[in-house]
Amino acid sequence: MTDTSINYYQLAEKIKAWGKELGFQQVGISDIDLSDQEAPFLTWLEKGLHGNMEFMARHGLKRCRPAELLPGTLSVVSVRMDYLPPNASFATNLSNPDTAYISRYALGRDYHKVLRNQLKKLGEKIAEEIDDQDMVFRPFVDSAPVLERPLAEKAGLGWTGKHSLILNQDAGSWFFLGELFLPIQLPTDKKVEEQCGSCVACMTICPTQAITAPYTVDSNRCISYLTIELKEAIPVEFREAMGNRIYGCDDCQLICPWNRHAEITKQPDFMPRDALHNPDLLNLWEWTEAQFLKTTEGSPIRRIGYECWTRNIAVGLGNAPYSVAVVSALQDKLGQISPMVDEHIEWALTQQHKKAAEAGVENRKLKRLIKAVKVGLPRDA
Repeated sequence: MTDTSINYYQLAEKIKAWGKELGFQQVGISDIDLSDQEAPFLTWLEKGLHGNMEFMARHGLKRCRPAELLPGTLSVVSVRMDYLPPNASFATNLSNPDTAYISRYALGRDYHKVLRNQLKKLGEKIAEEIDDQDMVFRPFVDSAPVLERPLAEKAGLGWTGKHSLILNQDAGSWFFLGELFLPIQLPTDKKVEEQCGSCVACMTICPTQAITAPYTVDSNRCISYLTIELKEAIPVEFREAMGNRIYGCDDCQLICPWNRHAEITKQPDFMPRDALHNPDLLNLWEWTEAQFLKTTEGSPIRRIGYECWTRNIAVGLGNAPYSVAVVSALQDKLGQISPMVDEHIEWALTQQHKKAAEAGVENRKLKRLIKAVKVGLPRDA
């Protein structure tokens, strides 16, 4: 839509100002040409790197063609909202195998609703400004066939890092993205240059080596995919590497040098819920399905369901240090939820029994050493 009575440059500046008033830390504008993404996207799908996420392939190249998703779209407003919570206790969580690690983005309220509501308000402001209450716009937040990262990159919000996430020199990668499709031709922002250089820290730190090449993630190996998107049994080969990560994984972000610049979120909805902040694995394991549903109400965690939640915690308990309490708790839930969960409980029990046996061997070695010293025998006797 082109209206000669509208100053589109001034409108673009107003949109950015309104976006910040609505709680977004950055607002950028791009056109809708994503033709350069079509071949790489198809290759990613053909290699099966999307795992069991059938929805990634369902709409074909519509993801790369915004005007097919919303006819009449001419511009896309991309927004950034920071979510890094205060007192995140990254290192403490990951280094304590008795606690559960939950991805930082999921500690507060579901971001989909927060961003979508504000994007809708932004669309309404634009319609009011141009005096077109019938203007067709649509907000998107990670829930439709939209290539949000390439759009954000085109809008100048940052560059694509080797872990495939958008990086911003002032904010790192601890932020959510959202898009507003508009039927008006707005002036666009410039892409920023990539600044990862020769750094491959995200690739080397990945517990399951899911970043198989720069900018390429194999979802089949990614802990975030395994704990959130996968609804079946987690492949045995990845379970030990999961450690205590029961919902998502932040390792590639934790190691990234650019995240030193990340700022704490100003959004109250993203503050950690007490029950999810540095929680004990055994305490989470004791939740009933009713407790799970109540505690995760309004949280992104709720969508994985109680079965996958307990499946993930079972793996975490299998990776925890040997404990009679852990073994007892695992045994108590056998046959209570589903055959899939039982399979993970049995794996966890096997891991616990191995650790118990190893601890017993070490204790026997220590006792022999003490006895040998006391009687003056050689220490390797």
